[in-house]
Amino acid sequence: MANQFVWVDIPVLKLDRAIRFYSAVIGMEVQKNEYPGMSIGTLPHKDGEVGGCLYLSDKVKPSADGPLVYLNAHGRIDEAIESVEPSGGKILQPKESIGPYGFRAIFLDTEGNRVALHSM
Repeated sequence: MANQFVWVDIPVLKLDRAIRFYSAVIGMEVQKNEYPGMSIGTLPHKDGEVGGCLYLSDKVKPSADGPLVYLNAHGRIDEAIESVEPSGGKILQPKESIGPYGFRAIFLDTEGNRVALHSM
């Protein structure tokens, strides 16, 4: 097994707003997909890679208190950080070294989720 994590669902309150925010922060288009009874924003990934989506739910709400998801910002962490606040998010912790594991910054997204950016 290559990855312990295979998928992540990021709960949102307003899907289109979250798609715009994450597209700006990751520097790639988040694709909106419509299915019977649900709409999601699929984060870019290839077959066999860890993936994820933004989703609306009546039962699960965004939170700054849950698990911390790290998004890959390799080679563009500074640009990703700079896009957070103009896109409606808030930097909670600026870029910092995490030793041999690279760098991270933590932000609050437009929906209220605490998320990290990671780069080696």
